[in-house]
Amino acid sequence: MTLRWDAFVEHVQERGEYASREEADRAARVVLALLGAHLVGEDRVEVAARLPETYALILLNPLRASEPLDAQRFVRATAAWIDGATEATAPWDVSAVLSVVAEAIDDDLLQRVLLQLPPGYDLLFGRPQAA
Repeated sequence: MTLRWDAFVEHVQERGEYASREEADRAARVVLALLGAHLVGEDRVEVAARLPETYALILLNPLRASEPLDAQRFVRATAAWIDGATEATAPWDVSAVLSVVAEAIDDDLLQRVLLQLPPGYDLLFGRPQAA
C-alpha cells in the first residue's frame, strides 16, 4: 500500500522533530533525490511505487550518481542541500526520511536496496544489520 503524502510527511516531521511540514518536506525531497541517484532497476521502481507520487517522481528522476556515495558522504551531501543543516544535524535528517521509507517497503525490498548501496546505509534506514 502506498503512503499518502500527508502521512509520509507527518511521519518524517515526527521523526525529524521538524517545526513544520515544510521543513519535513524539504528534507524528504533532498534525501529521496540523492537516494534515487544511487538506486537502479526494478528495486528503484518498487520503492517509488510505495511512496506518495510527489516523492516517487523525485526518486525516479533520471539523475545518476557518478559514483556511489558511502553513507558518510551521503550525509555530507544532504547537509549541503538542506537549508540550515550541518554535518552534525544531517544524519538526523537522513534517518528521519529513510526510516519512513524502510517502513513503507517490505524487508525483502529493503535488503535488495541495501545491497545496491555501500556499507553503512543500514543505520541510516534505522535497520542495523548484523556484522
